[in-house]
Amino acid sequence: MNSFWLKIFVIAIIFAAEALYIFSEILSAKYYSQPESNFLQILGKILIITIVGSVLILTGYMLGFRAFKNIWIVSVISITSILILEPILAYTIFGQLPTRGALIGLILGTVGFATTIFVK
Repeated sequence: MNSFWLKIFVIAIIFAAEALYIFSEILSAKYYSQPESNFLQILGKILIITIVGSVLILTGYMLGFRAFKNIWIVSVISITSILILEPILAYTIFGQLPTRGALIGLILGTVGFATTIFVK
């Protein structure tokens, strides 16, 4: 696979992995917040999503280090995906808007991501 396309593939894998993992975290929090909820039943239902996300994040890091030759770039991709996806998923699942601090973090994370990818 061409180096450019491998890098794009890695970014997509890491974003998908973080999305699944964050989705499972937020969804489990929402389900467990209900008074009649059962911890083990919720954990059982969410576990598969979490495992798939974990396998994808491991794959993304492995391929990412090979593609970028720099673990810090891979880490920034992961952290930035969290900064972007967490507020979106939190709003989608809970209906809560991110605070001003979360919005500033999103902007700074995006700038950091772009800087890491495009500045050598």
